[in-house]
Amino acid sequence: MAHLAHDPNKQPDNLRTMQLASVLPMTASVVDGSLYIAGVNASMLASEYGTALYVYDEEHIRTQLSSYIKELRSRLGNADVAYAGKAFTCKAMARLVAEEGGWLDVSSGGELAIALAAGFPAQHVVVHGNNKTVRELTEAIKAGVGRIVVDCHEELERTDAIAAKIGVSQPVLLRVKPGVVADTHEFIRTGAEDSKFGFGLADGSATAAVKQAMKLSNVQLKGLHVHIGSQIFALDSFVETIFVMTAYLAELRDNLGFMAEDLDLGGGLGIAYLAADAPTPIVAFAQTISDAIIKSCEQNSLTVPRIIVEPGRSIVANAGVTLYTIGAIKELRDIRTYVAIDGGMTDNIRTALYDASYESVIANRANEPRDTIVTLAGKHCESGDVVAIDASLQRPQVGDIVCMFATGAYCQSMANNYNRQVRPGVVFVRDGKVREVIRRESYEDLLATDVG
Repeated sequence: MAHLAHDPNKQPDNLRTMQLASVLPMTASVVDGSLYIAGVNASMLASEYGTALYVYDEEHIRTQLSSYIKELRSRLGNADVAYAGKAFTCKAMARLVAEEGGWLDVSSGGELAIALAAGFPAQHVVVHGNNKTVRELTEAIKAGVGRIVVDCHEELERTDAIAAKIGVSQPVLLRVKPGVVADTHEFIRTGAEDSKFGFGLADGSATAAVKQAMKLSNVQLKGLHVHIGSQIFALDSFVETIFVMTAYLAELRDNLGFMAEDLDLGGGLGIAYLAADAPTPIVAFAQTISDAIIKSCEQNSLTVPRIIVEPGRSIVANAGVTLYTIGAIKELRDIRTYVAIDGGMTDNIRTALYDASYESVIANRANEPRDTIVTLAGKHCESGDVVAIDASLQRPQVGDIVCMFATGAYCQSMANNYNRQVRPGVVFVRDGKVREVIRRESYEDLLATDVG
């Protein structure tokens, strides 16, 4: 494949672990040459729980989520943060979000089921999806979710009919495409006119949906939702979106008499996958969007609505790492060095999907220079099964534990069973303690649904 071509101009770097601070979990440290997270030895985790293994720094997650809530509410007052569960979710994660005072954004019936099983308050759940089934809508409405983000005209009618049958009035938001093309990978842009998500502004479908919702008896139109994409570094796209949406809210007020209570801006703030990445800090994000909201509402003589944001990646990505064991090394002279790990595209498909890049270290020799360029190859029957291409690493040895950073978002949640591999377990670490929150799958799990 073309993207596997070795870059002859790339040289190994000599960065030591702590110079990778921007990609590390907040509590990461190196003691006597070994990597520790939250006071727990990463190699010991690999030994105890096996590899591949997802490890999350719980303090990092809590700090990120609480920072979003604090920074936005201190500037806007009426604001909520709905953690985007699609980045990574489980019962322990849902409980953590509730403990920190966050809302929860779910994108499927399965994610809602996890939230409810964890005891998460349904009134603080936002339900997403571009083709929610009757079952999913029924379960959400029966549970009493706080908001359903409606994606199309058919779904609006469907939500009204189900709510009527249940005997409730369901609060909804309408998802709008603002026509903003975010500066990110084309596969994770969602706010342009050519998108499967939401109602377009340019073609009038958004206004038609507002009119439709205002006529229905069993939905309460609370406001609008917008999401322009993921892994965004430049804040200009968010600012542009805010000005577009507030101008549209003023238009709806003037022409239809609709006054929005909520404006949900979605998520999308980028994170550092590589040491050279320079993402925007949460405090700067909060300041920039707050300034834009206040200014744009003043220009349009609007009362500032309740603002909702839906961060996912920027809360959990750098909190999470993946541990692997090296099983084989193939040095192809003048081509590349393949280092085979006991994972790959079943636990991290982002490299195959998006040409994602990561930083890694040998956890049991983390203080040594990363002076070797390697390609970390998975164990699956695909040539494209690689998780890091031409990456800097300490000179590898069979049996070493590789720690790949910034894998906390969209790795476990997109894990799969290709080649009938079992999915890894997940542990949370905090203050020197470990708790298993998702156990490693077994062959029995693979066979449990095979009823033939």
